[in-house]
Order: sequence, then structure tokens, then C-alpha cells
Amino acid sequence: MTAPFRSPRPARRRARPGPRRRPPGPRWGLRIGAVTSVLVLAASGVGHAVVTGVESGIGRVDAFKGMSDRPGGGDGLNFLVVGTDGRDKLTPGEKQKYHLGGAPCHCTDTLMLVHLSADRDRASVVSLPRDSYAEVPAHTDAVTGGQRAKHAIKLNAAYAEGGPSLTVRTVEHMTGVHIDHYLEVDFTSFMRSVDAVGGVEICTVRPLRDSYTGLDLPVGKSKLNGGQALQYVRSRHIDGSADLGRMQRQQRFLAALIHKITSSGVLMNPIRFRDVADTMLKSVRADSGFDANDLVDLGQAMRGFTPSSSEFTSVPLGNVAQPVPGVGSTVRWDPVQAPKLFQAIREDKPIAVRRDRKEPPARVVDVPPGQIQVQVGNGSERTGPAATVTRDLRATGFAAPAAPATAPATNTPAAGSAPGTVPRTVIAYDPRWDRSARSLAVALPGAELRPVAGRGPVMQVTVGRGRQAVQRVRAEEPPQKPGGIAAITGDEAVCP
Repeated sequence: MTAPFRSPRPARRRARPGPRRRPPGPRWGLRIGAVTSVLVLAASGVGHAVVTGVESGIGRVDAFKGMSDRPGGGDGLNFLVVGTDGRDKLTPGEKQKYHLGGAPCHCTDTLMLVHLSADRDRASVVSLPRDSYAEVPAHTDAVTGGQRAKHAIKLNAAYAEGGPSLTVRTVEHMTGVHIDHYLEVDFTSFMRSVDAVGGVEICTVRPLRDSYTGLDLPVGKSKLNGGQALQYVRSRHIDGSADLGRMQRQQRFLAALIHKITSSGVLMNPIRFRDVADTMLKSVRADSGFDANDLVDLGQAMRGFTPSSSEFTSVPLGNVAQPVPGVGSTVRWDPVQAPKLFQAIREDKPIAVRRDRKEPPARVVDVPPGQIQVQVGNGSERTGPAATVTRDLRATGFAAPAAPATAPATNTPAAGSAPGTVPRTVIAYDPRWDRSARSLAVALPGAELRPVAGRGPVMQVTVGRGRQAVQRVRAEEPPQKPGGIAAITGDEAVCP
């Protein structure tokens, strides 16, 4: 990461007795919206006087009411960022345009645990699936007012039963992580916040369409306004990945948002900052302990924040469809890997594999490289390039056996080139495997795609004259790191 962002004063390590204030949580677009709110405020780096002025606009909620027997504190700062489906401040036209009809359930959907390291050099974001199996402690029901004993639920139901406090208690019980602050945002705040920063740029390697939300994005780069961004982070009917795919898209959106905020000079302007903050804070709720000092600390820290300073993951999962009587199909966390992830958070350790700063981030491709078969040959009298390209393709995950010494006859030289030479690397492929061919082409910048009917699933690469670079690639899903936790850094999620 460039220019690490450091707080001008030592990170505060507050005592963590009993019902102290400290949470955040997320939800579909909302949870992202809550993170949006924090980052927009933080990225401006304005002074205490300005922040104090806008702080009064934050709605307050007692997220730690009556809490006891809480996890011990560690280094850094932990936010639970929660989204709700409030939409009462949207116009009828906006609701219709962005498919926000129907009555809100006044519940959370999914949540994010956001950890800011003690040295303010790193932000770790962990998605918590909304259907996670959870056991809520005994509590007073938020609707009936009656007492309820400890029982099993889906994680997103904790808010409906006991509000922010029960949500925080449940997450702390499941993770062993002490929540420092709680942030809650609704649909309106999310949309207005994205619009306030001028929209966010998203890239996709396949068309994204969801009739339920109205999302319709082409392949490539798209700039999303607030309503489109809400469609993007809410969509769960794009493919068979459902909620898990949606969490990955939410993480990519948050990485893109961080990039937009931290690279936007306009947010360093106190006047512009006040306009953005006033727009954003109208629907934000936070614990009473989240004050101007916290906003100033975050702002000063994030002045040097970049996408590579952030890392994203989801809780490692075991059974993704375990039926529970009276609850339904639930998602069970991996009993071995999930505790390791939360231990890293408690110990203020990175969760993503750190690469050499000189090494460019991996490009996201449509087809996982491990599913693409590649045969590499030389297109000139030189015999070494094919072996080098094979080695590099294998290193980034392609199924590439040892390369032959010469190029196969199917790859003929381009017109005008000398016999036995290929001036430009060629990828010969069967048109039926065009998605695989396009994914391979991303790994071989400048290569020519040449359809050859009847080739079958094996891609044939003929290395041209000169040095053929191999770009690291990966599928949209984060790669598994040793120990089983899948994570990516923010610069691996933003548009190249």
C-alpha cells in the first residue's frame, strides 16, 4: 500500500467493561451504505470544528443497552455495520424505478464486521451471511415486549426480535470480537451517499441481470448512481451463487467506493464535505458513543488510505443449507476456519495474503483458470519462450501441461511473416469455449484470439516472437489462503 495512513495520536485502547458503547453492522445495500457513511465522513480529513457541526445530524440508538459478559478487548477498533430496508424518504418514482415496492420488514439482511487496525494501516471487512445459524441470548422481544428464552434463529432475525442491542450481543457471542461502534443505514441514506460522491465505478466480466431488483449491467465498466448501486448490492438472483455471490459483489462495491472517496479531492474541501455529510447523515443511526473525536480520528487516518489498505472476506462456511426445525435452511460457519478468522481480528492481524508491492494485482476473469486447459508451443525457432509461458500460466492457476518444443501446425504464421515464425502470440480455441478463451486472453496481454472449429476444450497457445508477459488472473471468488480463509485486498477488487 502507498503512504500508510496513521493517526496523529496513539490509537485509543478503551477499557471494555460491561455495557460500553462500540458497534457497527451491515446489510445488503444498506450495510454497504453504513460503511459508505463512515468512509465519506472519514475520507475528508476535516477539522474537529466542522465534524462537530455535522455530528449532531446523526441519529442515535442505544446499541449496548443492558449488555454484560462481553468479549475482552483487543487492539484496533471494531464496527458492526448494519443496513435496514427503510425507504420512506424515497419518492414513488424512485421506488418504482429501482424495484423497491412492497412494505419494508424493518430488519437486517446481512452484516459486515469492520476492523480498523491499531496503527490505522489496514481495514478488514468481514461479511456475515444473513442466513447464518445463530443462537440469541434471553431477551425482551422488541415487538411484543415479552421475555424470550435463548433460542436458535437466522442471524438477520436478531434485529427484528431485539433491535440493535440483540444484534450486537448475538454477533459478539458468535465471533468473540468486542464491538466498539454500531452504525445503521437505510436505503435512502445509501442512495443519497453514493450520489453525493458522484457515483461509483464497477467492472464486471459477465453481464449482470436480475429481474427482482432491475439490475442490468453489461460486460466491462459501468458508473453507478445511488439507485443503480443499490440494485447492484441487493441483487441475489443473478446466478446460482445467490447470497454468497451478492456478498462478493458488495465487497467489490465497497472497494470501489473506498477508491472513489480516497481519490476524490473534492472531499478534502470543508465546504463540500459539509454538503456531503449533511446529505448522508439524514438517515444514519449510530451508538451514542460514536462522536466527533472518532470522526476526526478516522478522517486523519484515512487521508493516506488506498484500496490496497483494505481487505475483504466472508466467514468461512461449512454447511450452506442446514435445515433447523422452526427456523428453516441455515448457513453454518466452518467450525475450524471461522474461529481462526475472528482470532486474527482480535489479534489485529491481516487476513489477506500480502503480495509484493511491485507485483500487480490479479485481474478478475469469467472462468476460473483451474478450469481452463492450455497447451503452449513456440511460434519461432526459439525453444525457451513456451516453457516460460507454461510455467507462468501454471503459477496463476491454469491447467497447462509441459510445453512442446515446436508450435502445432494449426497455428500458422500471420500473413507476411517469415516461415516458421509467429510475430504475435496466438490463442487457438473452439468457439464453444469462447468464455474460457477470453479469460485466457486476459492472462496473455496482446495475444490474438483465433477461433478453430472442432478443437475441443483445450486452448492452444503459440508464443510469438519476443517476450510474452503473463498477467496474474483469478476468478471472482477470493482465492483460498493457507489455513482456509479466502480474502482479497481492495486493489484486487477495483476496476483495472
